[in-house]
Amino acid sequence: MKQQYFVHPSFVSNGSVTIFRCSSCSCMRTKDVNIFFDETEAVNSPSKDDDSLLHPGNLTSTSDDASRLDATGTKEKNKSSGLFFRDGLCRIDYILVYRKSNLQTEKREIFERNIRAEGLQMEKESSLTNSDIIFLKLHAPWEVLCRYAELMNIRMPFRRKIYYLHRRYKFMSRMEKRISRFRGWLPKKPMKFDKETLPDLEENDSYTAPFSQQRIHHFIIHNKDTFFNNATRSRIVHHILQRVKYEEGKNKIGLNRLLGNNSYEAAFPLHEGSYRSKNSIRTHGAENHRHLLYECWAWWGVWYKYQPLDLVRRYFGEKIGLYFAWLGWYTGMLFPAAFVGLLVFLYGVFTLDYCQVSKEVCQATEIIMCPLCDKYCPYMRLSDSCVYAKVTHLFDNGATVFFAVFMAVWATVFLEFWKRRRAVIAYDWDLIDWEEEEEEIRPQFEAKYSKKERMNPISGKPEPYQAFTDKCSRLIVSVSGIFFMILVVIAAVFGIVIYRVVTVSTFAAFKWALIRNNSQVATTGTAVCINFCIIMLLNVLYEKVALLLTNLEQPRTESEWENSFTLKMFLFQFVNLNSSTFYIAFFLGRFTGRPGAYLRLINRWKLEECHPSGCLIDLCMQMGIIMVLKQTWNNFMELGYPLIQNWWTRRRLRQEHGHEAKANFPQWEKDYNLQPMNAYGLFDEYLEMILQFGFTTIFVAAFPLAPLLALLNNIIEIRLDAYKFVTQWRRPLASRAKDIGIWYGILEGIGILSVITNAFVIAVTSDFIPRLVYAYKYGPCAGQGQAGEKCMVGYVNASLSVFQVSDFENRSEPRTNGTDIYGIPIKYCRYRDYREPPTSKEPYAYTLQFWHVLAARLAFIIVFEHMVFTIKNLISYLIPDLPKDLRDRMRREKYLIQEMMYEAELERLQKERNERKKNGKTHHNEWP
Repeated sequence: MKQQYFVHPSFVSNGSVTIFRCSSCSCMRTKDVNIFFDETEAVNSPSKDDDSLLHPGNLTSTSDDASRLDATGTKEKNKSSGLFFRDGLCRIDYILVYRKSNLQTEKREIFERNIRAEGLQMEKESSLTNSDIIFLKLHAPWEVLCRYAELMNIRMPFRRKIYYLHRRYKFMSRMEKRISRFRGWLPKKPMKFDKETLPDLEENDSYTAPFSQQRIHHFIIHNKDTFFNNATRSRIVHHILQRVKYEEGKNKIGLNRLLGNNSYEAAFPLHEGSYRSKNSIRTHGAENHRHLLYECWAWWGVWYKYQPLDLVRRYFGEKIGLYFAWLGWYTGMLFPAAFVGLLVFLYGVFTLDYCQVSKEVCQATEIIMCPLCDKYCPYMRLSDSCVYAKVTHLFDNGATVFFAVFMAVWATVFLEFWKRRRAVIAYDWDLIDWEEEEEEIRPQFEAKYSKKERMNPISGKPEPYQAFTDKCSRLIVSVSGIFFMILVVIAAVFGIVIYRVVTVSTFAAFKWALIRNNSQVATTGTAVCINFCIIMLLNVLYEKVALLLTNLEQPRTESEWENSFTLKMFLFQFVNLNSSTFYIAFFLGRFTGRPGAYLRLINRWKLEECHPSGCLIDLCMQMGIIMVLKQTWNNFMELGYPLIQNWWTRRRLRQEHGHEAKANFPQWEKDYNLQPMNAYGLFDEYLEMILQFGFTTIFVAAFPLAPLLALLNNIIEIRLDAYKFVTQWRRPLASRAKDIGIWYGILEGIGILSVITNAFVIAVTSDFIPRLVYAYKYGPCAGQGQAGEKCMVGYVNASLSVFQVSDFENRSEPRTNGTDIYGIPIKYCRYRDYREPPTSKEPYAYTLQFWHVLAARLAFIIVFEHMVFTIKNLISYLIPDLPKDLRDRMRREKYLIQEMMYEAELERLQKERNERKKNGKTHHNEWP
C-alpha cells in the first residue's frame, strides 16, 4: 500500500505542496493531519525565532548582517531592555555579581582572564542602588556557542518532522465521526489554549541531531542570534564557567567554588524582561516568553487550563519542565480518585439512616458503658455516642474495602501510565538518547582524598580515591544517626501518648460541660495540633542532621550527594509525619487490657481506650487536621516567604530611590533583587508532593476524602509554583534530566506500603471484619450466606462484654457510682471486647467469637494483600512502558533521519562539484 503524507494547513506556503486525504476517513481532522516537507521547503521555510514568535509585526531578517544592522531603533530598544551590552548587539547570557570590598580580587582577576581566553565577552556595570556591587555581564559569541554545543552534544533542529499516518479501521472512523458530532455541541476544548496564543516552537516540529560544525549546513539556521535559545546559551556559558581555573592547580577550577568562598555573591541567567505589560496580550501579543508564561501559566485566571509544558521547558529547561509535567499528571490522575472517594463518602451519607449498627447505638439508652479513664471519667450511656457512631459510618461502610482496592490499583496505574507519559515527553524533548555526562567529583571529596589517587577506568585519568574501610565506617555512622533520629521521633510520639493519657482525665473533670462531655474528642484534637507543631520543629532539626550525615558520608559526585540527602530527608519526614498516625491506626486501644486489669505506662498511667464507636474517628481527625494544616503551611511558606522578602526589598528601594528610579532599573538589577532558587533545587517541591501522595494512599481506607483534599491543594499548588518561578525567583539555570530520579522508586515503595497499611486498617482499625463474622456466624442470618442490614440486628450487644463494678481497682474506680444516671448505684457496665461475663466459670476470658474474629482478620489481611499485589503486578505487566505508536514513530524517525542525512550529504557534494565546474577546477580522480 502506498504511504500517504499530509501537510498541516498552518504550514502551507506559496511553494508547491501536495495535500492528500485519507481514503478511510471522509473528513479532515486536526489530529489526523500530518506534515511533510521536501528539502526545498525545509530550507526556505520562514524562521520562527524568539523575536518573530512573540512580535509578529517585527519579523527578523533571515540575513545575519541585516538582523544586526537593521536599524538604529532596534539597538536603542535593545539597550533599554537591559538584556544586551551597551552596544545593543551582544545579548547578555549570564550575570556574575561581586562586591568591590571583597578581598578575593586576585582569584576573580585570574578567573576573568581565563574567561576571556575561552572566547567569552564581558562587560562590567556598577549597581544603581549600591556602588559596592558590581555586575559582570557575559556574552558568548557564535563561534564559542558552536564549539561548546558540539562538545556538549546539544541537539539542534535540522529538518521538519515527517509524521507517518497509520491506516485507520472503518469502525474507528465511524466512531470518531459520531464523537466529533457530539463534540460540536460542547465548548471547543476549553482547557486548551488557542494556537494563536502559544508559539509553535521550532525545535518541537523538527528532527534534531547533536550539533556538529562540520555538518552545520544540515541544520536550520535562519538567524545566528536566535539559533541557540536563551536557555541553551546560558547553559553553555555555565558549562564554561564550571571548567575555568581561578588559581594554578588541578582542583582550583569552577564557578561553584568561587561562589562557595564568596568571591562572587551570585550567578544567574537573566529573565527575558518583565512579566507584566501595559498592553493586552490578546491585542498586542506577548512582550517576551516570561510575559507569555505569566499570562498562560502563572496567572490565576487560567487555573483550569493545561500547562504549556513546551514553553516551560524552553524557558526553564527539561528538569523543571519534567517536574511540572509530573505534577500536572499527578493532579489529573487525582480526579478519578477524588471522584470515587467522594462517592464512597456520599454512599455513607445516603445509607446512614439504614445502618443497623448506628441505629442500635442511638437507641441503646439502657446500656451503661464503663468509664474511659481513671476516677474522673463518669459512666455514660451508649446512646450518648450516637453522633460519633453516625460519623464513623461515613468513613467505615461497605464501600471502604472497594475503595482501598481501587486506590491500590490507582497507584499502580498512575505510576505505569506516568512511565508512558514520560516516554512521550522524553521523545518530544529529545531525551531518549540523552545520557548524563560523566559527573565531576565534588570539591569536598577532592579536598578530603586528594592524597589517595587511582586511575579512572573510563577517562584513564588519576582521581581521588576513597578506601572501602573508610566508606563503610562513614556509612555505619550515618545509618546510626538515621536510627537515632527515628528514635527521637518515637520518643516524641511517646510524649504525645502520655499527653493524651493525662489530659483525658483533665478534660473529663473540666468545668465546661461541652468539653467534659467530649473529653476524648478534645484530647484527640489538641494532641493532633501539638503533634503538628512538633512535626514542624523537628523538620528544621532533620534538615540540619541530614546535611551533617550526608556530608559525613563524603559522596563522590553531586548526584550521589543529592540521592543520599533525598533519601534521608524523605525517611525522616515520612516517619515524623506518619508516626502518630500509625500509633492511632494500629496501637490505640489495642493493648489497654480490660476494666479491673488495665495495662499502664510505668505502672502509673492507664493506656488510652477507643471511643465506644471505635478508633476510626480518631484516625480520621488525625489525617484531616494534619493534611489540611501541612498543606496550608507549605503553601504559605512557598509563596508567602519570597513575597514578603521581595516586598521588603521593593519598599527599601522605593524609600531610597523613589518610584520612577526603580521602574528604570536594568533587568540584571531587577533580577538580583529577586529571591534565589532553593539551594536544593526542586527537592522541597518534590518532597511535599511525595508526602502528600503517601497521605493520599497509605490510610485512604480510613479517610476517603484524602484524594479530594489533595486534588484541591494541587490545583492551587501548580499555579503557586508557576507564579513563584516566573515572578518571585531569579531565573534558574536550565538543566537537563530524563526522569524524576530517585523519587520514582520512592513512589513505588509508597504504593507497596499502602497495600499493607490499608489491609491492616480494614482488618484491625475498622469494624468491617467483626461485622462480617457476626453476620455470617452469630447473627439472625447465620448459615444463610447473607450479610445485609437485617443480619446485623443485635450486633452492638454481641460486641460488648459485661464487667462487674465491684471488680474495679482502687485507682481506677470512678468517683460517681452512677446514681446521676439511673438513680441507683450501677452494678454492671459494658466495654468493647469479646470476653466471658463475670458469672462464668472463667471470668473475663476470651470467648470463641474473639478467636473467630482474630482468624478472620488475619485471613483477610493475607487474601487482601495477595489479591491486590496480583492485580498490581498484572497491570504492570499488561501496560507497556513505551506506547506502540511512539515506538513505531521512533523507528520510522530513525529511518527517515538516515535517509535525510544521506540525501543532504549528496546534495552538498553535488553543490561542491557544480561550484568546481563553474570555477574551472574540475579534477578527474580515476584509477590509473
